[in-house]
Amino acid sequence: MKKVFILFIISFSIALSQPITWTEITSNYQLPAGIKIFQGDRATPKLKIFYIEVDMNNPNLVIHPYISSTNRNVRDFVTAVGAYAGVNGGFFSGSTSLSAVVYPYEVKAQNVAAVTRFSQTYPVIRSLFGMKTNRTFSVDWIYHFGSNVSDIYKFNAPLPYTNNQQTPLPAPQQSAGNVYQNLLVGIGGAPTLVKNGQVNITYDQEIMWGSGVGYDNRDPRTAVGYTANNRVIMIVADGRQTNSEGVGLPELAQIMVNLGCIEAMNLDGGGSSQMAVKNQYVNSPSELRAVPTILTVTHKDSLRLPPTIYFEKIIDTGDPECSLVGPGWFASANPGYWGNTPAQLNPVGNGSSYAEFRPRIFTEAIYEVYAWWVSAPNRCQDTPFIIKHKNGTDTIRINQVQNGSKWNLIGSFTFSNDTSQKIIISNAGTPGTSTTYIVADAIRLISYNPATNIKDNEVIQLSDFKLFQNYPNPFNPITKISWQSPVAGWQTLKVYDILGREVATLTNEYREAGKFEIDFSVIENEKASSLPSGVYFYQLKIGNFTDTKKMVLLR
Repeated sequence: MKKVFILFIISFSIALSQPITWTEITSNYQLPAGIKIFQGDRATPKLKIFYIEVDMNNPNLVIHPYISSTNRNVRDFVTAVGAYAGVNGGFFSGSTSLSAVVYPYEVKAQNVAAVTRFSQTYPVIRSLFGMKTNRTFSVDWIYHFGSNVSDIYKFNAPLPYTNNQQTPLPAPQQSAGNVYQNLLVGIGGAPTLVKNGQVNITYDQEIMWGSGVGYDNRDPRTAVGYTANNRVIMIVADGRQTNSEGVGLPELAQIMVNLGCIEAMNLDGGGSSQMAVKNQYVNSPSELRAVPTILTVTHKDSLRLPPTIYFEKIIDTGDPECSLVGPGWFASANPGYWGNTPAQLNPVGNGSSYAEFRPRIFTEAIYEVYAWWVSAPNRCQDTPFIIKHKNGTDTIRINQVQNGSKWNLIGSFTFSNDTSQKIIISNAGTPGTSTTYIVADAIRLISYNPATNIKDNEVIQLSDFKLFQNYPNPFNPITKISWQSPVAGWQTLKVYDILGREVATLTNEYREAGKFEIDFSVIENEKASSLPSGVYFYQLKIGNFTDTKKMVLLR
């Protein structure tokens, strides 16, 4: 009864408040299309409040959180990252963020996993405002089960704490949640304010009591939400000033609903509440408190997303496109090699022994060449990589003591369908100065040119069975797999995880001879919808023909 009475008093107080008068002030700033700034004024109780409206239907705009190891006020922070505008981010202690910050494919900070109340540790699920890869938004209750994006799990509700609860609840279990699919960027905060277009404040459940963040007291506040027509609202209310008292969380939630938000989340407030357009403050902060995180609207290029890969070819030393020429070759006993074939070693010599990789190129274009090797102290420090390409021959010397067990960029070269073009790893190091062995393991070629898309490679002869490399690769959430068969027959295409477990069947039917292409989507495929980031294999079987290729899913 007490809770109901308190809520009634709060609702009655809000009802007695005068309405906020909103005025667009975008013309005071230089901003691109799709970003608007509004100022709200109220005489009783005194309030000055501001919001940024971002039209996310503009493809050139993105919402981007930023984190820094050095705290800065929001104006200087926004200027430093080159954003159009921004507000302060989530909660922090010193220079450590206590709220999540997610960049593309990288978790920069995690929501606090537990808080201390009554000298006990309370596990807690808290909120995240996230932008997905399809540029839509959501406010979710999340928990981190690891340090990667794929370890972020969503829950239907936070833990059911009550105000000043004396006993902690058990930590959340992965089985009770779901992997956060297709998260691109996000910022954490607390509590959730709006769900399904209605005020829904999870202050007690997210254990904001005892934090110094009040529930209904008037204070400077910051929040973020989004509307049904894909507008993001970033709002800051001034407070603790003679001309602006601030707002409580119930009033802030109602303001977000009145602005059309269907979901919204509270960010850090008080002296941290700041809004800036480039190097100008929009609001009048009660303090210019330096913060480690901000939430901004900026140009899409700021996300630095990797370009789309239209062609990829990986040749391992065990593949038919690779030949080990000359004496002295033997398999390395060291782990960390690519694929199923151990790295191959050869003593440093005069160049009479070499590994020859022959990529089958159908479309003339610029291709990046990468190499994978297993490093060790006795590896050659100037291993010659000889690239025979359309415009000549280049020799790049590589220190194979370093940077092992990953793809290393050798360079970019133009390749055509001339079969004399190839990549050679020679044993012609410098005797006495380059240690003992050169390493040949795997070569990777990729192209960002759409013309290299397999659909354009019509020169491939249909007389061959062929399973092509998927594109794009790495992918999220969808990739294309192509193959061809010179005969009619039963065709099966399946996807497996790294442990050999089947995760999807893409085709299992009789087909005529021809070329085929199919989409593998981790959104639309129910069995694959919860797959984490990692390496997967797709295998094609047609009669006695079997081929398997590797692909990488990045959440």
